[in-house]
Amino acid sequence: MASSPVLPWKTKMVLNIFSVVADTVCRSNGTINRPLINFLEAKVSANDKPYRGVKTSDIIVDETRDLWFRLFIPTEIHKRHVIPLPVIVFFHGGGFSLLTADALGYDKVCREFAVKFSAIIVSVNYRLAPEHRFPSQYDDGIDILKFLDETEFNRFGFPTFADLSRCFLVGDSAGGNLAHHVAVRSGKTNFKRVKVIGQISIQPFFGGEERTESEIRLAKAPLISVERTDWMWKVFLPEGENRDHEAVNVSGSRAIDINGVKYPATMVVVGGFDPLQDRQRDFYKWLKRNGKTVKLVEYPNAIHAFYVFPELPEASEFITEARNFIHEVRGK
Repeated sequence: MASSPVLPWKTKMVLNIFSVVADTVCRSNGTINRPLINFLEAKVSANDKPYRGVKTSDIIVDETRDLWFRLFIPTEIHKRHVIPLPVIVFFHGGGFSLLTADALGYDKVCREFAVKFSAIIVSVNYRLAPEHRFPSQYDDGIDILKFLDETEFNRFGFPTFADLSRCFLVGDSAGGNLAHHVAVRSGKTNFKRVKVIGQISIQPFFGGEERTESEIRLAKAPLISVERTDWMWKVFLPEGENRDHEAVNVSGSRAIDINGVKYPATMVVVGGFDPLQDRQRDFYKWLKRNGKTVKLVEYPNAIHAFYVFPELPEASEFITEARNFIHEVRGK
């Protein structure tokens, strides 16, 4: 079985650059060079003038903890007919330590989501580790839903055609982990307007103390080598905790009990060259055992974060699969 995929040179170059940057800013003593990573990360400002069919704005939720989100509104869809659009709350990846909602790559991804999914996108800028450990990120995630549920939208330009009764949680990698825990919390919360009906879990960042077969075989994989992910878990978890913590090993012996919890219909996306794939399949099986509606979508030749590389064929396949899932769930 191959341990590395055949990738275009452009993809390889981006992966190598990101890996070098991550290893440079993430220090062995458990701290991070935040000024340097902020300098190196390519970011893009919000633009209230439509660009490629989408306009954006940044909405502050809590200035004291720098909690905000970037709002993506598709503009072409409503020129002739105004119909309610689902709201997708998106959580970016980065191992809970890297990247932001205004990162160039995620701005592009969310613009594509807005157009291809015909949806309003709320891309969350949550607090990062090691400055902010568990459960800061989960607190930020559920507080975004509470903000959407309680705030008068005309105060910040949230579109009237946004349908909060058809809300989806979408996250990749660490964002997929975050989306799961926000889904659990939302299932225990009584909202007035927000109703979380679906979740797309894109190669979620899960783990555990015992190494799985895929973690051993793909230990040196780009972006999420075992050494790099171990560092990320260490600086995210409370002091003294290990990777069998409920936040990490979500289907393990310490997993949160979701029996009786309203949990959204979920699509779990797995890549064949992702070291986390065994954990992701375990997550799928765990949801199924607990009686939740869940679908598994696998791309055998996909690396971790494949969907952000448009040059990879699986990226467009994922967009089609995700769009169909959203239309199916919102139509029920």
